[in-house]
This record gives sequence, structure tokens and C-alpha cells, in this order.
Amino acid sequence: MDHQSAAGDQFPSIAHLRREYLSQALDESSVDPDPVRQFQQWFEEAIKAEVPDLNAMTLATATPDGKASARIVLLKGFDERGFVFFGNYQSRKGRELTSNPSAALTFYWSPLNRQVRIEGAAEKVSAQESDEYFQTRPRGSQLSALVSPQSEVIASRAELEKKITELEQRFQNQPLPCPPHWGGFRVKPVSLEFWQGRESRLHDRILYTRHSEGRWTICRLAP
Repeated sequence: MDHQSAAGDQFPSIAHLRREYLSQALDESSVDPDPVRQFQQWFEEAIKAEVPDLNAMTLATATPDGKASARIVLLKGFDERGFVFFGNYQSRKGRELTSNPSAALTFYWSPLNRQVRIEGAAEKVSAQESDEYFQTRPRGSQLSALVSPQSEVIASRAELEKKITELEQRFQNQPLPCPPHWGGFRVKPVSLEFWQGRESRLHDRILYTRHSEGRWTICRLAP
């Protein structure tokens, strides 16, 4: 039996998994001239549609020599300056963004048949902004940020739980400090693509591109 036949026997076929995307049209003449306002509009519509985990986004990073990696993080704020998320600066994503600030974000809102793709450069937010957000986090999340050497090999989960218990006893009835290795990144977009699923895979794709003088141009991409 050859390898291909064996694989076919062991794993279910996914080649025929598909569905039709029935959605309203997305047209370059009707979108907001400002991509951040357009994003806000879609984000508010996702809230109204009760899309689960609507602020979850794929963050793609790369090393200076081009080795890529991706993971899911949570959007915690956005405005005309960019899109903000928080995490450990010493983690893999933190190290990669520090050495190569190029980043890409992708949102996928399945109930609305929509994607948003954002590309740009990441920079650390101010220490004050990181501290202010850290103090709004649940205490358990604060403890995790303080004790976890994110992305590093550890001996066991019990090791982390022991450190959390010790830290909780140390800071009993006291506020927890924001650790210096933890904080926010802001991705300053140079392009945003709004993808609307349509019938027969003829999707609508509207791309905003930022130019050096700060203006945005809008064009349609082939599906």
C-alpha cells in the first residue's frame, strides 16, 4: 500500500468541505474613506451580531531573516494611531517584534463572512499606557503575567502554580505591580483589507493603502 492510500485510510477527506457565502455586497464607492472608521463600523456590526471572541486576531511576526510565526492575541484598543494588544515582551512574539517590527493582523468573523487584514509596523506603547491597562486586568491574569516566562520551556504546570501561590501570599491585599517585561504593542497600519465573502467565491476585497503624506487610497482586489 502506498503512502497516499494509507493517509487516505487514516484521515478524513477535507477536500470537499465547503459552504456558500451569502452576504451583502461590499463596494469601494460605499466604504468610509477612513479605514479605521470602516473598521469601527464593522466591529460594531460584529458586536450587534454577537460574534464570539470578536476581538481575537491572528498576529503574524517574523525574525529578521524571515522565519515566520503566528498566534491568536486579543485586540484591546484601536484608534487613528493603530491597533493595540498586550503581552510579554520577552516572549517569542515580543522578541520578534523588537528585532523586526513588521507585523500582520487578521480578524475572521465567520457569522458575517468577513475578514479584516492589517499590515504595518509595531511599536511598544508607553509604560504608563501598559500600567494603566495592567491595573484593569483580573488579579489572576496579573499574577500569570508576573510569574510566567512566556514561550520558555518549564518543568511543569505545578511549578507555575507554586510561584503564583507564593506571589499571592507576598502581595496579599496589595495591588500587583506591572512587570517591566510586560506591556503593549501598537501596530501602525500601512494597509487594511476588508474581505466580504460572496457567492461562488467571487468575494469582495477592498484594500486601503497609506501613502507617505498620510492619505489613503482605496482599490478593489480580485477574489
